[in-house]
Amino acid sequence: MSRPLLILIAGPYRSGTGDDPDLMAKNLAKLEEAAWPIFRRGHVPMIGEWVALPILSSAGATGVTDPLADQVMYPTAQRLLQHCDAVLRLPGASTGADQDVAIARDRGIPVYYDLDEIPQHAA
Repeated sequence: MSRPLLILIAGPYRSGTGDDPDLMAKNLAKLEEAAWPIFRRGHVPMIGEWVALPILSSAGATGVTDPLADQVMYPTAQRLLQHCDAVLRLPGASTGADQDVAIARDRGIPVYYDLDEIPQHAA
């Protein structure tokens, strides 16, 4: 491996929350818990919501229940996956994360299900 991988962290964000902002924040925090271990392995972690939520806000949407969210949330992940080298799929039901895995498989990029599966990059 000649360069660090850009790894999309995929898992529940909105799923199972009933759109409760506190529960979505907890889900985002769970996704973010994987960022440091990925970084420590020499790679660049990415979470779709890190990109999609500011885009949604700058478009004037009121949140993930705004009709504009359908034009931003999943499409952002789809666009990100054109640049990502791998996906880390965290546990939990998530239509979006399942879509991320399907796209990754179609592109032939690795899908990891455990942090320990991610190779170390020697800087």
